Amino acid sequence: MSARERLIPRQPEVNIGTAGHVDHGKTTLVEAITGIWTSAHSEELKRGITIRVGYADAAFYKCPNCPSPDRYSPYPRCPNCGSETTLLRVVSFVDCPGHESLMANMLSGAAVMDGAILVIAANEQVPQPQTREHLLALEMLGMRHIVIVQNKVELIDDQKALESYHAIKRFTAGTVAENAAIIPISAQNRINIDAVIEAIETHIPTPKRETQAPPFMQILRSFDVNKPGIKVQDLKGGVVGGTLLRGELKVGDDIEIRPGLIEEKAKPLFTKIKSLGTSAGLVDSVRPGGLIAIGTSLDPVLTKSDSLLGCVVGHPNTLPPILDSLTMYVQLFETAVGSPELVKVEKIRSGEVLRLNIGTAVTLGNVSASKENAVEVNLRRPVCADKGAKVAISRRIGDRWRLIGAGTIT
Repeated sequence: MSARERLIPRQPEVNIGTAGHVDHGKTTLVEAITGIWTSAHSEELKRGITIRVGYADAAFYKCPNCPSPDRYSPYPRCPNCGSETTLLRVVSFVDCPGHESLMANMLSGAAVMDGAILVIAANEQVPQPQTREHLLALEMLGMRHIVIVQNKVELIDDQKALESYHAIKRFTAGTVAENAAIIPISAQNRINIDAVIEAIETHIPTPKRETQAPPFMQILRSFDVNKPGIKVQDLKGGVVGGTLLRGELKVGDDIEIRPGLIEEKAKPLFTKIKSLGTSAGLVDSVRPGGLIAIGTSLDPVLTKSDSLLGCVVGHPNTLPPILDSLTMYVQLFETAVGSPELVKVEKIRSGEVLRLNIGTAVTLGNVSASKENAVEVNLRRPVCADKGAKVAISRRIGDRWRLIGAGTIT
């Protein structure tokens, strides 16, 4: 069906992420559902992998006449019988990279997910390194709603598909995904996509939102929308994109972006909302759920190339404090995840450098003190976060940063 028949009728209300090993078909699956190829960056197209966090939206509909799972589709008219369908909800897909060197980008995307699709290729051994790493990261960040997609079944016979299924069940036993639905599909050939939509609708609910609280948004992308050669009088202000976790934002609101510019010290940015965009188009206000874009009056130089990734947005003087150092309660894994070899995780030592993911922010931290399960860290790049915020902790092992545990800011 044409792109016209995939028009989004309203703001998305839930964020669903993709996770899994590189080249297992995450971006192809998102395209099969939404009609949008999220790896649009030139380097991504050249290398054939997702580098930045991508996003695409879809509306889910249900046919009143067809049986399950045929009744589920992303179209307002049933592709099977032609009946008018009923809108169920609109979702945003957060497409995360699977390559081991891009784990920080995956964790940034996971910070804004309400549910996740774990994509596992049926024609490869289960689990692959990043399959294990991504599932552990989702569990560590508190993800409770997961659907497993067994992709590339067209490349194997029925017996191999069954063996892969049992391998997935063994791998997920004892994890948050132990009872997750496992849907065999061919994303490349658009087979069983209706069953994936049904599983999402059944197992990934829309969370309750705090709409009356002060607004709080995590920035996942920032960019300059102006084309080269544009006249000065036609310049548009910088744009930030992400998801609103609570509250409401309106065109004309004054907003603060923290920590903002990082020079010798953090310098928050203050600006005004000039426009609000969702996949449904420009709107006057947005509530939590889905991915949004905020047009500002900022100099676009300040927002280009994801320079404000990791910042947060809200009304002035309502955001969490800017932290140059923090103390966190730490829980370490038995072995580092993501590497082909099992490396035992040693206790965090005073003086070592860690990579920390806090929300969509990524920073390095020097450990100033480590006692039992409490660790004090001086941050090389400040972050904006409240007590109780989750922290993903990585250590340099060999030539890569490997996930070694989770922390909670105290």
